[in-house]
Amino acid sequence: MNPLKLLSGGVTLLAVMQLIPYGKNHDNPSATGKPKWDSPRTSELFNRACKDCHSNETVWPWYSSIAPVSWLTQVDVSFGRGAFNVSEWGREGKNEGEKAAGEVREGKMPPFIYLPAHPEAKLNAAEKQELVSGLVATFGEKKGSEKDKD
Repeated sequence: MNPLKLLSGGVTLLAVMQLIPYGKNHDNPSATGKPKWDSPRTSELFNRACKDCHSNETVWPWYSSIAPVSWLTQVDVSFGRGAFNVSEWGREGKNEGEKAAGEVREGKMPPFIYLPAHPEAKLNAAEKQELVSGLVATFGEKKGSEKDKD
């Protein structure tokens, strides 16, 4: 296949993807509740590593307006807010704060795909332990995780 045609096709496909509106509505709804953090340090670490997906205070970087990255960003923020959102603390239904410490402890949060574009979210071992302890003190912890089975 002709490399010029392949490049032209790729550019055309990228341009057409920009017409799909999904992922371009960067709403940050008003907060309806806030947790009572156990300490300012827990709040600081949470804001540094977690708030973009787990609050209504998402910072939407420039690339979150360009498809297909905008689609992935929107899915991640929607899923994160749906599971655990500190800006809607006390809402009816699920708000899985008791899972937060386990997710951080097990290395599931913040997700590895988030870290290259957000180096400030990478926590060293001491910060990670501080955040885990603070999340447990603030939200409790769901029993039955892999760590609890040891």
